[in-house]
Amino acid sequence: MAQPRRTGRPDIRLVALVAAVALAVAVGVFVFLVRPSGGVVVQRASDTALVTQENQGIARTDQAALTSEPNAIVVHVDGAVASPGVYELAIASPRVRDAVDAAGGLAQGADTSSMNLALPLGDGQKVHVPFEGEAAGAEADSSGGDAAGSVSSSMPSLININSATAEELDSLPGVGPSTAAAIVEDRDANGPFSSVEDLMRVSGIGEKKFAKLRDHICV
Repeated sequence: MAQPRRTGRPDIRLVALVAAVALAVAVGVFVFLVRPSGGVVVQRASDTALVTQENQGIARTDQAALTSEPNAIVVHVDGAVASPGVYELAIASPRVRDAVDAAGGLAQGADTSSMNLALPLGDGQKVHVPFEGEAAGAEADSSGGDAAGSVSSSMPSLININSATAEELDSLPGVGPSTAAAIVEDRDANGPFSSVEDLMRVSGIGEKKFAKLRDHICV
């Protein structure tokens, strides 16, 4: 029986199969290289930064809203209060009453009849609470908020205990002729006072009487 004769030409079906396989492999490799891995949508770096900045801005705004506090003011409180001094008030719409409370409240002998305790306060102001029988001073110095703070012109001038005469000392609250004479005698005997607190070395002047004097004297 005669055998089929080979012509030397490649089998057309085999060639087509090999070409199809090669094409499929090439397409797969192309898709793999071009497609973002894992099917994740790529976002531009500029867009990501913009979203991040917006989110941070919202976070900062929310945090500021949660932690916002009233602006603190600094006031000087003296006169008939428990603890005269400079105080910081970090409350909304501070009033004269708030400054008095910060200084420990009213001292014995305080006279608030001429004061407006509801008067608004600003930074750098001074609150003076007069004693009974004392000429009313400024309820709150409204001359502004300079760094040093201003004293109202209605405040009485200070008396220098190192140079004042017995008559001038007698004009101080709680000081009579005998106490004024004792101050002069102590000053002559022991030398000038180094501070206003030294006035308590004079016989007859204790802490309570000195509390009435300290805002009216200087050295």
